[in-house]
Amino acid sequence: MGSGAGVRRLFDDPLWQMFAETALRTSTRGGAEYGEVAAIVERAGPGGADDWHAAWSGYAATVRGWAEDSRDRGHRVSAREAYLRAATYLRMSYQPLFGEPADPRLVAAFELESDCFGRFAALAPRPVRPVRVPFEDTSLPGYLWLVDDRPRPVLIGVDGYDSNVHEMYCSFAVPALRRGYHCLLVDGPGQGGALVLQRLRMRPDWESVLRAVVDAALGMPEIDGDRIAVMGWSFGGFLAPRGAAGEPRITALVADPGQWDQGDAIRAILPAPVRDRFPDVDPAELEPLLAAVVNDPVARWKLVQRGLWVHGSATLAELLIDLGRRYTLSDVAGSIACPTLVGAADGDPASAGAEKLYAALNCPKTLVRFSAAEGAAGHCEAWNRSRFDQVVFDWLDEILRPPAPLS
Repeated sequence: MGSGAGVRRLFDDPLWQMFAETALRTSTRGGAEYGEVAAIVERAGPGGADDWHAAWSGYAATVRGWAEDSRDRGHRVSAREAYLRAATYLRMSYQPLFGEPADPRLVAAFELESDCFGRFAALAPRPVRPVRVPFEDTSLPGYLWLVDDRPRPVLIGVDGYDSNVHEMYCSFAVPALRRGYHCLLVDGPGQGGALVLQRLRMRPDWESVLRAVVDAALGMPEIDGDRIAVMGWSFGGFLAPRGAAGEPRITALVADPGQWDQGDAIRAILPAPVRDRFPDVDPAELEPLLAAVVNDPVARWKLVQRGLWVHGSATLAELLIDLGRRYTLSDVAGSIACPTLVGAADGDPASAGAEKLYAALNCPKTLVRFSAAEGAAGHCEAWNRSRFDQVVFDWLDEILRPPAPLS
């Protein structure tokens, strides 16, 4: 998730600032409090990854203690709210530890995050249950959030790289439940628990992943199988359209932001000698040309720490060549049949391919641009999700027309 405009800087280090902002973006949905994040920042100081992890995980333990105190005294709402914030702070604690082999502290923090989130879900005011989606020779972890036990339309969330079903609750399930949609959130290969605990790597054929999720959804009695919406955010804005191209049972699709062949974005950072030949280049030729890219701490974290781990690639050159060759939409976008909303936001480099995706669609389609003037600039409109939700769910309502929510 990229930085937004007009946000008070908590860190001089751009990577630390990016992580802190990721936590703060959940605050409007109960995932964090500014004062708590500021207190954690004071603890972390200007130190490195070890200090960061200790500060965030230590504060998470404090907030979890508050949750357990409220729970033990019968205060369900207070306990629920604190468990959710503790889960967020644990998630932030291990972000700088991304990489392979997986740091044991990362795995332990993820397991604690999952436990806190599970306790939060168990105290939810509406029905919710953990799910395992059968997939090939294993299963994928997730949650089904329910408005009630009536058959209703469902929103299936497709995540990006460094998030998981716990974070997606704030951005997907909260607005969906308010509007009368059930919400099914699943970590696919390369995401969340599927990556950390099962070591399943990212893959381009998201149609196989989405097909398994839709199969599972159709077996759930609370889901109206004629009204299935799919929404992808961040890298999910690539994965969801790719999956929808091979899944005709979807009723509506949202790509936030819309993306195109990953090779297009990679060429933009390559020097002239190889740009025109990419991805048909030798990794040995490409590797030395990428040195300048990884000098930037944010780029190094995204491409080397996160990218190599998520994809299981040995080198950065091999990762970029694989993305350029196999992660494409140009060959499948024309097969998407359901009404599709393509989002793009000011100041979001990931939106660069949105117009190409929109132009390639043969289905009923809508292109929405979110602007800085409305406070919705930046990656995934993260600083004004309310505006995003208003536009996108109004569009979904007009297609799916769900029953009125309970409140």
